[in-house]
Amino acid sequence: MDLLWSPWRYRYIAGLERQDGEASSVCPFCRIAAETCDEETFVLYRGRHNFVILNIHPYINGHTMVIPYAHVGTLTALPLEAGYELFDLTRYLTEIFAREYRAMGCNIGMNLGQAAGAGIADHLHMHVLPRWFGDVNFLTTIGETRVLPEELPMTYARLRPYFAQLARSEPSSVGD
Repeated sequence: MDLLWSPWRYRYIAGLERQDGEASSVCPFCRIAAETCDEETFVLYRGRHNFVILNIHPYINGHTMVIPYAHVGTLTALPLEAGYELFDLTRYLTEIFAREYRAMGCNIGMNLGQAAGAGIADHLHMHVLPRWFGDVNFLTTIGETRVLPEELPMTYARLRPYFAQLARSEPSSVGD
C-alpha cells in the first residue's frame, strides 16, 4: 500500500487549524455549529439537537455527516432526544440519496474512539454515504485514489433544497 502524507488534514481533524488555515484549539464540529456561514461550511440543516454537513474530505460524492451539537465522544453520553434526531436525520439522508442520486444503497457508520479510527474522537458523528454497484473502480482499488466527479458546492446545491423543505415543514419526525 502506498502512503499519502497529508499533514494539512491532521491539523484540521485535530482541531489545531480551521478550514481557512488559521490556528484553532476548538473542536471543528463545535466551531462550525457556532458559526452562521452555512453555505461556506457546507451545513445543510440545523435541527434541534444535530446538524447535517457535507464531509469536506469525502470518500464519495454525497458523503455527509450528522453531528450532535452536544460535544460528546460516546453514545452513552449522548442525550436520548439527540440520538433520536440523529437517527431520523440519518434515515432522511438515505431517502434523499435514493431520490436525488439514485443511490442503490448507503454506508452508515460511526467510528467511536480513536482506537476505532475516529478522526475527531471527542465529538461523535454519523457518516452517511450513498453507494452504487460498481462505484469502486480500479483507481480506488489498485491506485488507492478517489475520483470525485462532483465538487462540494454542487453537492451542496443538490442536497440543500431537501433540507430547506424540511425546515419549512417542521415535522414531528424528520422523515414524515
